[in-house]
Amino acid sequence: MQTQAIILSAPRQLKLGAVELTAPGPQDLVIRVDHSGVSTGTEKLFWTGEMPPFPGMGYPLVPGYEACGEVIEAGAESGYRAGERVFVPGANCFAPGESGPVFGLFGAASRHLVSNAARVTRVDSAIGPEGALLALAATARHALAGPNATVPDLIVGHGVLGRLMARIAIAMGAPAPTVWEINPARQSGAEGYEVLHPDADPRRDYNVVMDASGAEGLLDSLIGRIAKGGEVVLAGFYTKPIQFNFVPAFMREVRLRIAAEWQSDDLSATRALIDSGKLSLSGLITHHARPDTAGPAYETAFSDPDCLKMIIDWEATA
Repeated sequence: MQTQAIILSAPRQLKLGAVELTAPGPQDLVIRVDHSGVSTGTEKLFWTGEMPPFPGMGYPLVPGYEACGEVIEAGAESGYRAGERVFVPGANCFAPGESGPVFGLFGAASRHLVSNAARVTRVDSAIGPEGALLALAATARHALAGPNATVPDLIVGHGVLGRLMARIAIAMGAPAPTVWEINPARQSGAEGYEVLHPDADPRRDYNVVMDASGAEGLLDSLIGRIAKGGEVVLAGFYTKPIQFNFVPAFMREVRLRIAAEWQSDDLSATRALIDSGKLSLSGLITHHARPDTAGPAYETAFSDPDCLKMIIDWEATA
């Protein structure tokens, strides 16, 4: 089966092209993708060529790990049926074609995907583009509720990840956190919590500070804002060595935690929050683009501060 996918042939070289899909087995689903999201974390690093080596990484590749669509074929052992709507966290389902292999390390930015049924998650049949945000919401939930996690009272960064962290903290019944944001374009849109510029916040006794920005060189300033025995959580993705001054951290007996990617229980718990009405994904998508305009769309996603989340709409693609 041939389909259309976004292909990153080399850093900053991206276009829509034809790819071959592997044949589905009895436990597999064929999914027609309606919406896929552009990640300003991992996908940006692939786009710029700054991503540290990963097993299975290479160019050309189909990027993305955020897709939502409809099952159009369901294997006899899959437990699904055609017509169900699902979230797909990418799929390594691309067979070598005339131009050679295409890597699918993440592989969600495609009109059709073949995925083992165990990897997908059912979503409400009425959900629209917001369905593509499920992995990002699960990542936020993992940072807040993963092993030995404590809900933050300060979140750094009011992008989509920071907003989801704040919303999920409140949905979990925790007190509303404070959120820092230095970009005026991103200081609005809070729902039940306060957003401040760091310079406007005099507090220096936060118990848990969670960085959702991924910005470099923040650690010393964050350590200076926590109470003794407090925790700093790094929830972004950092490509350069993390450094900090030891003495201030020593005086405060700082704890450092790193939050990684979501796990299957995070996805289930996040979907339950959404289904119960405690968590809303509305107001997070600011930009849409067609697959044939993927090049400028990805540039906008990575460079425009007004772009919180870019969604690729596949519905008009064959």
